Amino acid sequence: MNIGNRLKQLRNEYGILQKDLAEQLNLSQQTISLYESNKRQPDYDTLKTIAEFFNVSTDYILGITNIREPINIITDTSDEYIVEEKFKTYNTSKKRIKALEILDKIYELSPETQEDVIKYIEMCKLWEKEKKNLEGSEGLDSEE
Repeated sequence: MNIGNRLKQLRNEYGILQKDLAEQLNLSQQTISLYESNKRQPDYDTLKTIAEFFNVSTDYILGITNIREPINIITDTSDEYIVEEKFKTYNTSKKRIKALEILDKIYELSPETQEDVIKYIEMCKLWEKEKKNLEGSEGLDSEE
């Protein structure tokens, strides 16, 4: 999805006209129309203002993610640090993209189902640990 489609979708969800949005953002109606028709792209500051107005992330407006909420709403400061540090351990952008795709899919679930996913991940980690232990003990048996 592109910026124009997202902007129009958000504007319609809020039930406001282009002229009203333009007024709120100190832009012209023509500018909003050009954004929505993808004939023009907002600059960084305008994109940030639009995101703040609709209380969504800039990544959501850009179509990078389906997570609407800005990161500061879905995490607290300590979580942001943990997420940032974890992402630094991914040595390729491919791993980062995969992690974001997984987060997108989990975030689309209900809170109850998200908790189930977390429990399932913990079970998978235990299964992997047990599998490694079994593989390690089989190696010891063959050495005898």
